[in-house]
Amino acid sequence: MSYIRSAVANGVGEIILDRPKALNALDQSMVEDIYEVLVAWGDDDSVRTVLVSSASDRAFCAGGDIRAIREAAVAGDHTAITDYFSAEYRLDQLIANYPKPYVTLIDGAAMGGGLGISVHGEIRVVTERALIAMPETAIGFFPDIGSTYFLPRLPEGVGNWLGLTGARVSGAQALQVGLATHAVHSDDLPDVATALRSGAPLIEALGGLSVPAADSLPLDKVAEYFVGDSAAGIVGGLRGAAGPDDGATEENWASQMLDLLHAASPTSLAVTTALIAAGAQSTLDECFDRELRAAQEITATPDFAEGVRAVLVDKDRRPAFVPATLDEVDAATVARIVGE
Repeated sequence: MSYIRSAVANGVGEIILDRPKALNALDQSMVEDIYEVLVAWGDDDSVRTVLVSSASDRAFCAGGDIRAIREAAVAGDHTAITDYFSAEYRLDQLIANYPKPYVTLIDGAAMGGGLGISVHGEIRVVTERALIAMPETAIGFFPDIGSTYFLPRLPEGVGNWLGLTGARVSGAQALQVGLATHAVHSDDLPDVATALRSGAPLIEALGGLSVPAADSLPLDKVAEYFVGDSAAGIVGGLRGAAGPDDGATEENWASQMLDLLHAASPTSLAVTTALIAAGAQSTLDECFDRELRAAQEITATPDFAEGVRAVLVDKDRRPAFVPATLDEVDAATVARIVGE
């Protein structure tokens, strides 16, 4: 059974993600099927534009099929893990270098691997129903899919903030920080999709549409507290700013960020800051190579199996990460995972 549908009409090749029960989580077959279609269309003169959309009204793509990766990790099937991430990153690289306009319509959740098949593309259209996040540190993993390249190139501190906390942003907020290129109201998205499928230029399909309002992101606080290459330093700064929970104050925001960080794997936090810092000085291809090595290493740690269990399997949200604090994280372990 294929979880994607594809068709070509009016010079537009459309891929529709169609695995609604899993919120379009990308399993190995989906990754390989999308890749094959895109390779074929890259050399097909009848396809001038690629459009990627979702058959689900709840999600664009909620990420990779991380449960299957956990099963392989528990079984010690390291070949399956390498095969999956190699295929996924190959697909993301293809999208980043695609020779034709590549447009995604994001209405609903787009997390992890869902950003891999969208952010690397030329045009990302989001709605107010879009929910954008990189929540990997909570499952003992790290933000991958080439995010260690694009996260450090967002406004100051935003990459660390998103990558470490798993904070969720709306579609209009994603537009604000550069993860999206266009935003429209969800009621207008069907008309946008119809216009694009007819072969109309994007500027015509989006012409006259208003952009959803965005709640203000605390970019000044993010720039102050989420800079640098040390997770411990970031946590320490937030602890210094945190105070009593007395409403919408800077102290309250710092406490909220600490709660998110305390729910994450300390090892994942240290690995993530190191990878994002390295990615700031690397090409996209170098980031993918580094992420593949890191994925192979970190999925072999107990934190990965435990984090996925707590969040996606048993859903008790009570992971027992080891070590339990950043102070206990071994620098040599982080260096091995990151490949330093």
